[in-house]
Amino acid sequence: MIVAGIFETVWATFMKLSNGFTNIFYSVLTIVGMLASFAGLITASKNLPLSIAYPVWTGIGAVGSILVGMFFFHEHLSLTTLFFACLLVVGIVGIKLTTH
Repeated sequence: MIVAGIFETVWATFMKLSNGFTNIFYSVLTIVGMLASFAGLITASKNLPLSIAYPVWTGIGAVGSILVGMFFFHEHLSLTTLFFACLLVVGIVGIKLTTH
């Protein structure tokens, strides 16, 4: 699940770098990242309920994308936005910890 979530961040990052799919190199990497991310979600959903797998997958991707935006693209986020990103992390951990 973690690897699938990381690939969610990877493909989103490459999609930005593809400049609207005009850069073929990053466009191909975007598609490869998508396939890897979906493959990871498919694998995880064999052992986890969809109600757990999908939110954790998207949450990891969302938080990862926020971090990539901040550290690699130097995007400035308000304290309020960072607070809500922290709530995402708390939610992901909470969902995972309460799963049987």
